[in-house]
Amino acid sequence: MNYVFDYIMIPMQLIIIFFTLYYFIIAFFGIWRRKETKILTPKNNFAVIVAAHNEEQVIGQLVENLQVLRYPREMYDIFVIADNCKDRTAEVAKNAGATVFERFNLEKRGKGYAMEWMFAKLFKLKRKYDAVVIFDADNLVHPDFLLEMNNKLCKGEKVIQGYLDAKNPHDTWIAGTFAISFWMTNHIWHLAKSNIGLSSVLGGTGMCISTGVLEKFGWGATCLTEDMEFTMKVLLKGIRTTWAHDAIVFDEKPLTFMQSWKQRKRWAQGHFDIAARYIPRMLYEGVRQRNIRILDGVLHLLQPHFLIMSTTFILASYIYHIVPFYTNILYEVLPIEVWRIIIVGQYVLPVIVLLLIRANWRSWIYLILYPLFVYSWIPITFLGFLHRNEREWSHTQHTRSMSYEEIIIHHSGDFAKNSLLGKQAIK
Repeated sequence: MNYVFDYIMIPMQLIIIFFTLYYFIIAFFGIWRRKETKILTPKNNFAVIVAAHNEEQVIGQLVENLQVLRYPREMYDIFVIADNCKDRTAEVAKNAGATVFERFNLEKRGKGYAMEWMFAKLFKLKRKYDAVVIFDADNLVHPDFLLEMNNKLCKGEKVIQGYLDAKNPHDTWIAGTFAISFWMTNHIWHLAKSNIGLSSVLGGTGMCISTGVLEKFGWGATCLTEDMEFTMKVLLKGIRTTWAHDAIVFDEKPLTFMQSWKQRKRWAQGHFDIAARYIPRMLYEGVRQRNIRILDGVLHLLQPHFLIMSTTFILASYIYHIVPFYTNILYEVLPIEVWRIIIVGQYVLPVIVLLLIRANWRSWIYLILYPLFVYSWIPITFLGFLHRNEREWSHTQHTRSMSYEEIIIHHSGDFAKNSLLGKQAIK
């Protein structure tokens, strides 16, 4: 029987099959790591930059942490941008030993604008740096972070993203499931793409950028997801984002569902905004240059669109069982055995990742609730699409004050068991 809706539903099914296979196949490249010979001699000078807006409760611990990284202290400087602060952020950061720049601009609000303002000042300083490293104020950093970034820079990489771990993975079920989502992304997305030579994506913090790239192309990323915007901007220029699996930064995860909702809605809005502005150019250049990395970047930007499409199809499939109105080709293109493998794989992969990082028993309990977190992305993504043209910055309040030593004591997993804190610092 011919169905009128086949003109819509058959292409939709083909797209769903393609994206499903794409994500599933890539994910399995993230359960192993390439062997790497590391360059351990410090050669690069770093400007460590922290963007902070009303962060007096957490900024001090980060600056103190940054003071004792296992990297020659004379080879990096710590800068804090006190951006439109109404509290003691600037004072606390100065007392902890950072060089503080205070910025007041209520029209151009947000981290992207603050970074652009800071880079302009940085390039006018007498001292020149080989690269900038960017952190959020709520972060804590592994002592070897700069050493790992130095290794990548010495090998010719220009834009690098570090491993985004969780500072507080056991505080609440939201923080716990949020942490699992980041661990999953680290392995089945970033590490996987790194293993097969594709480009990663900057994650907003724990990222390193060559000053040469910044001076040549400028920052220019001022939307709600400035990290993704800069990633795509330089990818168009042929510069991929490299993954540094051992450059670990601990990020504070939201404690409540509403905090998580607002933060992810902002990410979804920014994602749709960047997709609309960059996909046409990237698709053209990717095809023209036959550049698989740029085309893979297009697929990354299409992620939320795929979620909307697949959700729409699932809803339509319920109607289909009552009143068939399209031709179902899912099982004609892929045998039912393949679909079963994919469905089982969705549940196996999180288990593999938690085993790889030697997760704490509490994370295994949160894994039961992880599907709730995943499915909550559906309404968030729809709202992000509806509000994609809005650019009002939504600040996430950070209150989880922890020292790096507390993370060593309480943090479970591969990092804690293999910490090099006992080794002598590089002189």
